[in-house]
Amino acid sequence: MAKIIENFSGRRNIRLNTDDIINIVREYQNITININNYNDIRYKLDNIELYLPEDI
Repeated sequence: MAKIIENFSGRRNIRLNTDDIINIVREYQNITININNYNDIRYKLDNIELYLPEDI
């Protein structure tokens, strides 16, 4: 699960583990299947919501 690392002097960081990265890549592949055009991929990704669960 993703873990938010507080940074009191700027933006927070999100630590990803291997499973998080694999899940993101899997979602990307599922969403962009059969799309070969860069602009179409960007359009499709701009219109979805992808969430990472936070480690509490």
